[in-house]
Amino acid sequence: MNDSCKNTGELRTYQHHMYAVVYSVILVPGLLGNILALWVFRVYVRETKKAVVFMMNLAVADLLQVLSLPLRIYYYLNNSWPFGHTLCMICFYLKYVNMYASIFFLVCVSVRRCELIMRPLRYNTSRRTADVIVCTLGWLLVCLCCLAFPLLRHMDTGATLPGADEVCFSELPMQMISSSAAWAILIIAELLGFIIPFSLVLACTCLTAGSLRRPKAGAIPDRGEKRRALRMTLSCAAVFLVCFAPYHITMPLDFLAKANTLSSCALRVLILRCHPVTLCLASLNCCLDPIMYYFTTDEFWKRLSKPDITVSENGTSSRPVS
Repeated sequence: MNDSCKNTGELRTYQHHMYAVVYSVILVPGLLGNILALWVFRVYVRETKKAVVFMMNLAVADLLQVLSLPLRIYYYLNNSWPFGHTLCMICFYLKYVNMYASIFFLVCVSVRRCELIMRPLRYNTSRRTADVIVCTLGWLLVCLCCLAFPLLRHMDTGATLPGADEVCFSELPMQMISSSAAWAILIIAELLGFIIPFSLVLACTCLTAGSLRRPKAGAIPDRGEKRRALRMTLSCAAVFLVCFAPYHITMPLDFLAKANTLSSCALRVLILRCHPVTLCLASLNCCLDPIMYYFTTDEFWKRLSKPDITVSENGTSSRPVS
């Protein structure tokens, strides 16, 4: 192996600087944007059909991801994790839980907006209850599936940086597993975590766009509402392409590089330099989602233009008569 593959210190420095800068940039807008989203959706959760329950859960997933960033920023700035192995594994685990929860709820938002355009009369109070059940099951499924990420890592007390307490996050050593098991995990992660969800979002986008050209019996006749739904599904697809597609392209390559299965040293270094960029793009969704709400959701405009809307005891919104 040549010197470029042995120069892990330079590569680690590059990764730490990139993570520290990007996470610092998205921390404040991600925090404020998702708090604002929850404040807005709390008012309209009982009176609108437009996937508000799913968007609230999406905002919660993004907010939880943002709240873990200060510890990550500390680690990448100081090359040290003094908070213990347990907290490290929790933060490492929650990173993937929040990312795949965001993917799940983006799909739910797209499906709901498409369904309301195609079959508006099918949505009722019982369906709203079903949305809550879907959210609960979604969180449970994501939390269960993402257990694979921390279980594939282990703490190596010898794996420390100079002057540091211990390493954390992606620098945690990987468990030794067979190549067949590794490929099975990667294929399942790619299918369930990206390919199937993205296909559903694209299908919803095509159906919504098609409803603008071909009026269908039972479909909502308001072309303005259809355009707003199309903007929402297009925004979900854009978030997938910008944030999650690059990450899921480099994820299996990064696994192969870290498992030392690539014969080309130059290719291995290139992958290890590109994967942090795609991981930063995946984290960017916690800032892009609030922007999507603002430009595609009527409730945001109503709430921000009428800040004196209040929530009554029965959960409905009202505005004082002037």
